[in-house]
Amino acid sequence: MNTAPSASALGPQATLPIEKQLTIPTHPDAIYAVESIVDELRQTLEISEDVYANLMVAVTEAVNNAVYHGNKEDAKKTIHVAFLAKNAYRLVVRVRDEGIGFDPASLPDPTAPENIGKLSGRGVFLMQQLADEISFADSGRAVEMVFDI
Repeated sequence: MNTAPSASALGPQATLPIEKQLTIPTHPDAIYAVESIVDELRQTLEISEDVYANLMVAVTEAVNNAVYHGNKEDAKKTIHVAFLAKNAYRLVVRVRDEGIGFDPASLPDPTAPENIGKLSGRGVFLMQQLADEISFADSGRAVEMVFDI
């Protein structure tokens, strides 16, 4: 017996699959366009408060990382963000920058005693804790996060 919601049980605007893509400038204010899509998806997919909070924090972290660490605030570079809900159960979010990339495995553990007092270095850790699945590609220039909705 399938007890998960069907597409027809979603809001009136929910026609699956839902795919939204945007290319934003490398600027901190560009996050507002991404937040707007997350808000829209919350309504359309009827995402719970808990999942919405995890989604918003993880996606804004990914975009901020792309602005500051990936593209190093270079206004000539852009950030590509894609949202895909193939069904009523999972939302996939991809964020890709145009930087040189990084090795996620080389990041220091932000929970280690020597890192607790540092003001930065928690973004990827937060994304890993908040998304149901996370993977990096393209030498660290792209992150894909999956959220069970």
